[in-house]
Amino acid sequence: MKKSFGFLIAAASLVLASYNANAQAATADIPADMNALMSKYTCIACHRPNQRLVGPAYVDVAKKNYSDEEIVNLIYNPVPSHWPGYPPMAPMKQVPKEDALKLASWINSLDGGAKKTSTKKTTTTKTTKSTKKA
Repeated sequence: MKKSFGFLIAAASLVLASYNANAQAATADIPADMNALMSKYTCIACHRPNQRLVGPAYVDVAKKNYSDEEIVNLIYNPVPSHWPGYPPMAPMKQVPKEDALKLASWINSLDGGAKKTSTKKTTTTKTTKSTKKA
């Protein structure tokens, strides 16, 4: 009986240790300054860089090619239709714009080729000079 109890305790300890290692590994690839911001504003409760949690992984957000300003706007005014299959995100209006821009820039850096700032397409039209005959 003692052996069974000891084995049970050892197994439970091993499971708990591996669970804690997985929880730490999920945030290990977040730079310290971003981890501090994400913890301060509770982003970390629902998002991870490379793992779907309650909300999408940040790499998946980066793949959408939102500009930094678009991400900031989505932090303040989430659009649930952009992320079907996820529960709606609460507006995070308490996040100062400066911090939201830092987070957005970091999120976009996860995709390598994502937009850094908003881009507006401009169209130019050629006009030709017409000559009048008198």
